[in-house]
Amino acid sequence: MTELAAGSGLYQPHLFDQYRAFRGRPAALFALPVVRRPAPNVATVLGGGYPASGPADAHRPPVPHLPSGLSYSPTEGAGEVQTPLIGEAARELRVGDRVWMRHAKAGELCERFDTLHLVDSDTGTYEGAVPTYRGEGRTFL
Repeated sequence: MTELAAGSGLYQPHLFDQYRAFRGRPAALFALPVVRRPAPNVATVLGGGYPASGPADAHRPPVPHLPSGLSYSPTEGAGEVQTPLIGEAARELRVGDRVWMRHAKAGELCERFDTLHLVDSDTGTYEGAVPTYRGEGRTFL
């Protein structure tokens, strides 16, 4: 073997959940703060509209991951400015809490954020930060 490439599989974005021959666990998330509580079962987070490339379909936006039990409103999806999330879990969220999201493909994180923060999933220990290609002043578009 002369080359090994993990690509998006390293992060386990949610599109990989549908693959039969590959099993991983989510290794990269991004957090959005709750900024409004317009109704008891609605928590609105700041931003979140980071769609993946490809056809405009239900598989391209990021998906709420933690707390479990959140979903998009049927009348609004992930937005550039705000994203309303609904579900029983929304009742427990307060302004300032974070909702952890999973991206559809690995590129969304590296294209929009300049740093990835590394946390040991077993201990919760912060291990440091690494720059993305955006953080290194590069762009590939």
